Amino acid sequence: MSSLDVLLMAQQLRRSAAGGIGTYVLGLLQGLDAMDEGSPDVTLVASRSTHRNGGTDPLSSIGHPQRISRLPAPLLTRAWDHGVVRAPSGFDVVHATSLATMATGRTPLVVTVHDLLWRRIPDAYPPRGRRWHEAALRRALTRADRFIVPAGVVAHDLIDAGASHEAISIVPMGSDHLPPPDRSGAAAHLASLGVTGPFLLSVGTLEPRKNLQRLVEAYGAVRDRLPDPWPLVMVGPSGWGAQVDPQPGVVLAGSVSSPVLSGLYASARLLAYVPLIEGFGLPPVEAMAVGTPVVASPLPSTEGAAFEVDPGDTEAIAEGLLAVATDDQLRAELVDRGAARAAELAWTVIARRHAEIWAQTVAERGRGHVR
Repeated sequence: MSSLDVLLMAQQLRRSAAGGIGTYVLGLLQGLDAMDEGSPDVTLVASRSTHRNGGTDPLSSIGHPQRISRLPAPLLTRAWDHGVVRAPSGFDVVHATSLATMATGRTPLVVTVHDLLWRRIPDAYPPRGRRWHEAALRRALTRADRFIVPAGVVAHDLIDAGASHEAISIVPMGSDHLPPPDRSGAAAHLASLGVTGPFLLSVGTLEPRKNLQRLVEAYGAVRDRLPDPWPLVMVGPSGWGAQVDPQPGVVLAGSVSSPVLSGLYASARLLAYVPLIEGFGLPPVEAMAVGTPVVASPLPSTEGAAFEVDPGDTEAIAEGLLAVATDDQLRAELVDRGAARAAELAWTVIARRHAEIWAQTVAERGRGHVR
């Protein structure tokens, strides 16, 4: 049996901050490349590169064939939205890795929906973003043959939005996509910020949904109760909305490379990740994969392997930080639970599940299944 020809929408990798969706795309490709047999032939589609003056194009080193549009990113997304640019012929299935979908004609379309959080907490999204996501969801519901979601909560939200239960497959995201920790690079980056000893870590885009201001307040409440006033290092790009207020001990580290991020995870006393709500939650399992204990909101990604706190309760977050930073027995238990959870989330397993869903979708269309 010949391999499936899959057109994978990789536009997220054109963004300056690819975020969790970009991590998903790269992890999925990593898993597909590692499959022993039955790996489909994957072609990437994206806008033209805007990298100049020696900047690195993330797509240049991936090693898959590419269909690169002459349009820049904003115009290509609009053209996909309105059906002006459609899927090229010659593919068995098209996979949209986010709600940015394209019209595919007779070719089956699979869409990954990471969350519908703009509906749950609209104030945590800018109005323009809410409008685009809502319109994109409506297009996806019309265009898609099948949906992939990372957790049951997203499946329920998607069903409420109008998708059929039978069209949804739950496939988690992976944990083993980061390279080995660059501890020396992490130490050098921390030293440039004035951090030379133990530290607590937060990873995520600086935006309202990530609940970072409450995390900062919780940290401030326990800083003087730590063995030393260990700093809270916050890694991630700036998003929209009010930024984190400056506080003693809070260090904004910006974006870092993947090896340095892995090194920061491995060097941190703990990871604190307490978003108001999340479709999955990648940073906790990234930290668990290198043996770092996690304080987190209840998340689909962790399944009880983190020290769970109510993200709306500053005092609960504070007590969680203090306990996990200082209680060695608790830390050891969390490390063991985290390692077991991370081991369940290998990208090779997740990629194989995607390949099965693609094949199933093609077969269903061949038997007369219609959208």
